[in-house]
Amino acid sequence: MISASRLALVAAAGLSVAACSHLPSPKLPLLKHEATAPEPAELPGPKVADLKPGQWAQALSDVAVDPAWRFGTLPSGMRYAIRKNATPPGQASLRLWFDAGSLMEDDDQQGLAHFLEHMAFNGSKNVPEGEMVKILERHGLAFGADTNAQTSFDQTSYQLDLPKADDATVDTSLMLLREAAGELTIAQEAVDRERGVVLSEQRTRDTPGYRVAIATLSAQMEGQLPPKRIPIGKTEVLKTAPAQRIRDFYEAWYRPERAVLVAVGDFDVDAMEAKIKGKFGDWAGKGQPGKLPDVGPVAKRGATAKVITEAGAPWSVQMSWMRKPDGLLETKAVDERDMLENLGFAVINRRLQAIGRSAEPPFIAGGAFKNDQYGAVRVTTFAATAQPTEWQAAVEALDAEQRRVLQYGVRQDELDREIATLRSVLAAAAGGEATQRTPALANQLVGTLNDGEVITSPSQNLAFYDQLVKGLTAEKVNAVLKTAFAGSGPLLTIAAPTAIDGGDKAVLKAYEDARAKPVLPPAAPGATVWPYSSFGPAGKVADQKDVTDLDAVFVRFENGVKLSIKPTKFRDDQILVKVRSGHGLLDLPSDKQSPLWSGSAFIEGGLKQISAQDIERVLTGKIWNAQLGVEDDAFTISGRTRPEDLSTEMQVLAAYAVEPGWRPEAFNRVKTGYGTLHDQLQSTTGGVLGRDLGGLMHVGDQRWTFPSREQIAGASLDELKTAVANPLAQGDLEIVIVGDTTVDKAIAAVAETFGALPKRPGDPPLPGAEKAPFPEPSTQPVIRTHKGRADQGALFMAWRTDDLFADLQRSRDVTILSQVMQLRLIDELREKQGATYSPSASSTASVVFKNWGYLAVSLEVPPEQLDGVVATIREIAADLRDKPITADELERAKKPRIDQIEKARATNEYWLSALSGAQDDPRLLDANRSVLAGLSRVSPADVQKAAKTFLADDKSWLLLVKPEAAR
Repeated sequence: MISASRLALVAAAGLSVAACSHLPSPKLPLLKHEATAPEPAELPGPKVADLKPGQWAQALSDVAVDPAWRFGTLPSGMRYAIRKNATPPGQASLRLWFDAGSLMEDDDQQGLAHFLEHMAFNGSKNVPEGEMVKILERHGLAFGADTNAQTSFDQTSYQLDLPKADDATVDTSLMLLREAAGELTIAQEAVDRERGVVLSEQRTRDTPGYRVAIATLSAQMEGQLPPKRIPIGKTEVLKTAPAQRIRDFYEAWYRPERAVLVAVGDFDVDAMEAKIKGKFGDWAGKGQPGKLPDVGPVAKRGATAKVITEAGAPWSVQMSWMRKPDGLLETKAVDERDMLENLGFAVINRRLQAIGRSAEPPFIAGGAFKNDQYGAVRVTTFAATAQPTEWQAAVEALDAEQRRVLQYGVRQDELDREIATLRSVLAAAAGGEATQRTPALANQLVGTLNDGEVITSPSQNLAFYDQLVKGLTAEKVNAVLKTAFAGSGPLLTIAAPTAIDGGDKAVLKAYEDARAKPVLPPAAPGATVWPYSSFGPAGKVADQKDVTDLDAVFVRFENGVKLSIKPTKFRDDQILVKVRSGHGLLDLPSDKQSPLWSGSAFIEGGLKQISAQDIERVLTGKIWNAQLGVEDDAFTISGRTRPEDLSTEMQVLAAYAVEPGWRPEAFNRVKTGYGTLHDQLQSTTGGVLGRDLGGLMHVGDQRWTFPSREQIAGASLDELKTAVANPLAQGDLEIVIVGDTTVDKAIAAVAETFGALPKRPGDPPLPGAEKAPFPEPSTQPVIRTHKGRADQGALFMAWRTDDLFADLQRSRDVTILSQVMQLRLIDELREKQGATYSPSASSTASVVFKNWGYLAVSLEVPPEQLDGVVATIREIAADLRDKPITADELERAKKPRIDQIEKARATNEYWLSALSGAQDDPRLLDANRSVLAGLSRVSPADVQKAAKTFLADDKSWLLLVKPEAAR
């Protein structure tokens, strides 16, 4: 019903969707002894291991399944789940899930479960190698975006998101999944070609954070199997394993009794069920099934410490308690226990959040969570990102909060706040139940498969929750919460970029010293009220105009505020809001480092009359959100809400626009977090690209550069305030509201807030700010270095094009040209050469900066292959200049792009962006109206002409990222 895996993150996050009013301080008894964690009582009930092949969890559970789903099982034991859903209309999602992952590998197969996932796209009995992706592209599925797969320790899933739910697309997709299920050829030649791709993916994922995560897992699961079966595997196995060992895994574990097919979409359920039975009815396993592995016992130990030294990793602290998981299948009793635990963790997280926001915080950010890891161990963790070298302070703070909750529990007022907070989230989900999106529904069902969960609807979840929390006391929650710390531990893992003096012993000593300090009961909050409910007399509308073809309305208030409204039914109970003010990057000088890297301090700094912590408390039960952003031509404050809270959302956004708090502790926390970011970024090719590319592509214009270490160290809150305050307070205001509302309600909410503000002067942008430099073509590549693995390299090659409005149709030609380039890169560099995992080609065309646009290629590749890959890219560019593309290539480039836009147009997010700035620049609306027709009319000759115009070798700019030692 409301299982831990589906709602633990929501509850534990302590989402700030609002706060309680004044409550009396409860009296807490002072305990004279140190509390210890009681052992949890064993719940009765069926276990996941009790499920028979082909059996669904609801067959053994007392939790009622969502009736919108149809479930079935074929004679072979393969299960299927089908659901009709028309959000968005005319689309479908398919998932093929296997109860198999890296835990099932033998020692000489480490990494082959994931390797097999790659081979599912590389040839089968009825589909030649290299054709599967092309077949899907012809039906509008983009490689990566709509066709994907993932392998974990204990499961593998394949996903297809179909832009059309017509018979041809559905039949083809089911055929391809059936091929993957039981007809793969796994030819040795294809395996050898794919090795480089898998090794490229391994290099891409191998970051300091990834290595710390593996080391932490190894410490938590000492002696157990999962740390010895990391899905990406062992390099030597990936380089040398014969195809037969992949085939052995395939036949042992890709079997119907271990498979589930999920189908959600705008189709007839009876017809889909018939298609599944017809396509998969003859599938039978080959050979003997695999034998389930023994994951090993949880290590018995007391307080233990492990220091993980990893260059480029941020300082972090974890305290973990481990015990054997109960393996229970989801039942009402399990849901009740887990929900009570979740509410308790939500209180803990709220406390840790408050500590992190304090004037002199002992850590940058902290959190607490619990989870079962792969059926091997149940882990409860207190974690924090520590300030550089200040790990002892983080240990002391985490230990104090753990002992505080163990000794005194949570207060009733704290619990009531979290009950209201989580209820608002569940109520919003129930309000949007009728318009849940098809891919999300498919993923939700897949998310229940591995842990014996029963899929339930948002309205069922809300009803269960309301019954559960009726009269719920803190004593009952505390009784469950305290058992979360039973078992072995705590294990203290400290991740650091440099060695810690004294190592593990020093960490244990710091923990023992912390334990000697007493903890006091948590202090109750004082009374707070929301001070921004009125902004003066409501503003009056001066002009209102319908944009009928886009179902939008443009409004102008007497004070000059512009409002664009698009009521939709894409998502019930969802409203998106964007406030645009000033001129964004056009307001910033080009010769001074932009301070917007610290922009998150703006919202975290709260408001003049109330802190961020108190805003969240006083608005408990409300759904609201606020986030500062910057666009090329505007500063933005954005949020999302539901119809009943639209007025509150507008009050919050208006308050941030006119009276931000600018509290220094919020800025200092962001600044501290950025203090070690350079060390992290320089440890990978992706980090170096992310750090340097913006500045290089704008020839050092400091509106786009990443701040240096010195600039971060010397930064002040005043710099951010100087950049942001005046545009937000004085700039022309434009508001865009899209979603489940009416024109009248949107106008009323804005009239009472932004419409009530004084008229603004609307300062112009800085002179010359509309000019953005672009690098000259490079005769020699620009070189940047990283300090990561010696076999990691990357490139970024760009050709300058133009802005969007210089030639609108030509920009569409370039878009399709980039899609064709992407197809060629995948075919040549991934499929034929096996050089890289994820080559990318893309294009961008500015709507603000004149003559600024580009087509670019980026990819990861070993340093010794960089020159050869550059030569291949130039050969592809030359071929696109010299020869027209084929009709098949054009179709495979155009159809996925057009279908992606059609899918996007059925979302509120798309229209929030599309309407931004449209009242001031009608060209944006015209571009939106014509985009699908413009892409559709692109011809092979148009693509070739665009290639001739832009893709000359002497017009390219090249950036190479190499390991530091190889420069």
